[in-house]
Amino acid sequence: MIIPDSPHCSGQLPSGVHEGVRPGCALLRLETTESREGVLDGAWWPRSRDIGAELPALLSALTEHLGPVTRVGLDTAAWEGLPTRIVVDDRVVHIDSFPVGDDTILITRGDRDLFSLLVIPPQATPEVACAAMAQAVRADNITQAEQILIDTGSGQEPSH
Repeated sequence: MIIPDSPHCSGQLPSGVHEGVRPGCALLRLETTESREGVLDGAWWPRSRDIGAELPALLSALTEHLGPVTRVGLDTAAWEGLPTRIVVDDRVVHIDSFPVGDDTILITRGDRDLFSLLVIPPQATPEVACAAMAQAVRADNITQAEQILIDTGSGQEPSH
């Protein structure tokens, strides 16, 4: 788990997590599940939609917990200044454009390990971010990212 150090929502996050949530943090569920259908592996709350400013810190933190990250999948329409690759911790990470929506980021470790993270809108309040993160990391969650953001009141409008 990647958790920040300021308290905001200690009672809402699962598994005894008592640290708070703030922009720039991510929360991961690093447990395996039998079904991958509809399950998110975590959530990320970037400070902005400037991917060049936001992605290096996320990838460094993920690498610390998951090992080397090889690819990131993002929706081009959701981010400013989307490069084709970025160097993080002396490793090249390829950036792929996928129509996953602005509510999801895909992280690839090695050749096959794929992690799907809910992206909390930068303008979300700490309460909304906590609620969305708590839902995203539940092992029994089958709710899609877009619906989590709608259900938690992030202000996210349906894109379809």
